[in-house]
Amino acid sequence: MRIIIICSVRKGTPQWVSDYAHNLEAGGHIVYFPPRDTPQDDPTGLNICLRMCQQIRLADEVHICYAPDSQGVHFDMGMAFALGKKWKLVNNPDDIEGKSYIKVVKETS
Repeated sequence: MRIIIICSVRKGTPQWVSDYAHNLEAGGHIVYFPPRDTPQDDPTGLNICLRMCQQIRLADEVHICYAPDSQGVHFDMGMAFALGKKWKLVNNPDDIEGKSYIKVVKETS
């Protein structure tokens, strides 16, 4: 299966996310892992967004390592939602009161 991982990159990627990507690959999946596979030398971020959109489009499944403070995670989740991709929440962030992106992910997973 072709999987793309949505995760924090700019503010750092936790080790557990890297381990998760490695374990998926060890299980035979083709994994697009943004900290490793998306060139970050983009002064505006446009090329990063276009690359992520292309990879989300190609993926069979989107795995979300949710980071509430990451703008990129939210942007990428929106693309995955708009493309109608099957997605999976990898971590279990705290619920917040009221409407939230994470509640949308949980409801549609």
